[in-house]
Amino acid sequence: MDMPSGYRQSGQKRRGRGGKGGQGSRPQLFEDTSNVPPQPPPQAYGMNYPPPGQFGGYDQYDQTGGYPPPQQQFPGQQFLSDPMAHMAMQYGTTLADQGKEYVHKNLEKYVSTSRLKYYFAVDTTYVGKKIGLLFFPYTHSDWSIRYNQDDPVAPRYEINAPDLYIPVMAFVTYVLVAGIVMGTQDRFTPEQLGIQASSALVWIIIELLVTMLSLYVLNLNTELKYTDIIAYCGYKFVGMIFSLLAGLAFQGTGYYVVLLWFAASLAFFLIRTLRQQVLPHVAASDGYAKGTKRSLYLILSVAIAQPILMWWLTSHIMFGKKL
Repeated sequence: MDMPSGYRQSGQKRRGRGGKGGQGSRPQLFEDTSNVPPQPPPQAYGMNYPPPGQFGGYDQYDQTGGYPPPQQQFPGQQFLSDPMAHMAMQYGTTLADQGKEYVHKNLEKYVSTSRLKYYFAVDTTYVGKKIGLLFFPYTHSDWSIRYNQDDPVAPRYEINAPDLYIPVMAFVTYVLVAGIVMGTQDRFTPEQLGIQASSALVWIIIELLVTMLSLYVLNLNTELKYTDIIAYCGYKFVGMIFSLLAGLAFQGTGYYVVLLWFAASLAFFLIRTLRQQVLPHVAASDGYAKGTKRSLYLILSVAIAQPILMWWLTSHIMFGKKL
């Protein structure tokens, strides 16, 4: 039976679409990508990733981004691995140890660390009693120091022993109080703290040098050390602090009252203390009659110099005068 030509052509088209056997097939819903070569992912956040299938291959990372290869060395690693550099480091360490030992030995000749520790061996009870003794020395009766130089006792066990804790702390406090007083007068500048500290330190050094030179020139045999002299001369900073505070609270009247009281008390304290330090050694070595007059001159000079320096270092702060 003959079919129409149009029908035969449409049938041929259907058989051609159906593939082999002339049977038709359903339309494909998804695109077949099994034979398509993989594409590299896009760059994200400025980092270059390795191509697919090579994850973990650090050697495939781009050098302009991503993680660096594990074989990359940090700066200086090659230098540290150099044997000559290692020898140089060992030599430098040995040289530094030798320099430290040399400085320690030479420092011990002039500044004994054990002696300095002795001067700072204080406690709260000692500090309170010593400041009270500086303000009211007239009621104190026993001025002897119950120890010898070969077997020293810590100052916290002997109130008559000199210490460096009170002078050092008083020195720092004096500088701060001076800054507060000048601040209330609208004269404070940061440089003023350095000026006050340096001027007070220079006067302490001058007192030390003059006293040591006087002991040598007068040929006085005494066991006073330079640390003892610094301690005795440094006690004046306690009175200077209270004088400035009294002047800050009660103006010039309070300043002069406290200054005069502490000046007289400190002079009395130094005379009684230095007599125990100097006169017994003079009597034992040079004869009491020969050495007493020279030692008394020295003791009076040190005692009188303290009130003068107290006024000199505080009057310009209290009343706006220049040094």
